[in-house]
Amino acid sequence: MPADPDPSLRLLWRHVVPSGDAPTTRRGPQQRLSVDEVVDAAIEIADRDGLGALSMRRLAAAVGLGAMTLYTYVPGRNELVVLMVDQALGRTELPALPADDLRGRLELVALTQYADVRAHPWLLDVSGVRPWLGPHMADRYEWQLSALEGVGLDDLEMDQAVSLLVGFASNIARAEHAVRQAQRESGMTDLEWWQANAETLGEVMAHRSYPLAGRVGQAAGEAYQAASDPGRELEFGLARIVDGLLAHLDAKNR
Repeated sequence: MPADPDPSLRLLWRHVVPSGDAPTTRRGPQQRLSVDEVVDAAIEIADRDGLGALSMRRLAAAVGLGAMTLYTYVPGRNELVVLMVDQALGRTELPALPADDLRGRLELVALTQYADVRAHPWLLDVSGVRPWLGPHMADRYEWQLSALEGVGLDDLEMDQAVSLLVGFASNIARAEHAVRQAQRESGMTDLEWWQANAETLGEVMAHRSYPLAGRVGQAAGEAYQAASDPGRELEFGLARIVDGLLAHLDAKNR
């Protein structure tokens, strides 16, 4: 027996499909909120407290609805998360891609992803749903691919290049979020933690020799004033990824 259609699809495309084909709500009293307003409230909760803190009951209380009434807007939490991803990313106005600057276009693809994930860290925790099927995600994928159209990559390479850039940017945002989270939980910055523990670390590590780690770690620590610097990692890593893509293109086009 074929599977039932995903109920989130028509909700995702509710502003795009012709009005006669738009999803209808259940019979009953007229809804006093729009689906957009419900999803925005869910995004606000996730932005503030994380995706794990979002429940249908908590969202219902936040928007002043009964828990069961909320299900007349969205079928369930998974569908809600799908709507949240598409709506959150749809808030970003995708920048114009510089026509004669391939490096600049590639960097924009990564930096746009980085900025959005940094603004909405809960995006990193989304799993088990298909949010990429919404109109804003489709618009974004089209925009990402347009950065690579006509440069000499085949279609599969274009998709892989976008995945490489987006994945790298998301990983940097994830590392940065982890640092901020650790600071909130411990009440100390990285620098404060290292200052508090430097003497003990020196004692326990004195029985082994780490000449390279000691030299490089000291240089990095002095430069970063922390254990790491996601901003520098983004700048350095993105430049090397783009260098590699440009070198690949140069080799292909010879």
